[in-house]
Amino acid sequence: MKFWLLAISLFVGSTLYSQSNRLIAHRGGVVDESSPENSLPALQKAIEQQYWMVEIDLRITADSVLITQHDRNFKRYFDVDSQVTSMNWSSIQKLRSNAGTRVLQFEEVLHHCQQKILVMIDNKIQGFDEAIFQRVLTLLDKYKLRESALMIGTDESTEFFRGKVKLSCTRKQLEEYQQRPDFNPAHYYLFSSQISKEDVTWAEKQGILVVGVLNHRNPNSGEAKEKIKVQAATLLSSGVTTFQLDSAFKEFVN
Repeated sequence: MKFWLLAISLFVGSTLYSQSNRLIAHRGGVVDESSPENSLPALQKAIEQQYWMVEIDLRITADSVLITQHDRNFKRYFDVDSQVTSMNWSSIQKLRSNAGTRVLQFEEVLHHCQQKILVMIDNKIQGFDEAIFQRVLTLLDKYKLRESALMIGTDESTEFFRGKVKLSCTRKQLEEYQQRPDFNPAHYYLFSSQISKEDVTWAEKQGILVVGVLNHRNPNSGEAKEKIKVQAATLLSSGVTTFQLDSAFKEFVN
């Protein structure tokens, strides 16, 4: 009887532990051979596996269409060595990866996310264009995703998005922003691959969300997994409970 009680206790404890960590799927979802970065299959797998958020890479085409694409060009998945900003959507929408997936418009991704998964946006749009940035906000509002959204911004876009979407910061940046008369901790989140226990305590006192980073250029390599396993253990011991990560590293925090 005691054995079964202990077994149940351990099971419940492990379940609660796994559910206590909120996961953000890096590069558009659960990425593998059948579901490339920023594809519908990758997004769907993230939804099915109950990730808290999906991180999507935002770029703009030559004819000002917002799309989700990590690289500056389409070489890696679509074997087209052309810059995103040099191609029109009419040409981009015809591209197909080896897995049969296509490039997605930003709005299409938000439509699939609505009421299923929250979004983190990695804004890779260069320069400052108020009209384009306003379109991003309008679309987030349309699908009721802005209030919960996180953004990895650019230096050029920070002032526009400040106070409109929660922006990623290092602790140094946060301490600098605290000196601003308009500082509001709800406007930012601490985002880093190296977060100490003291950082977590400090951020929690300020009411600032903490997000640990666990990603790698080659996430399926043995070297990457050994490195990230140690990094994950360090972040967990520091008290981090929210992670933006490659799906290959999910096992290290759950």
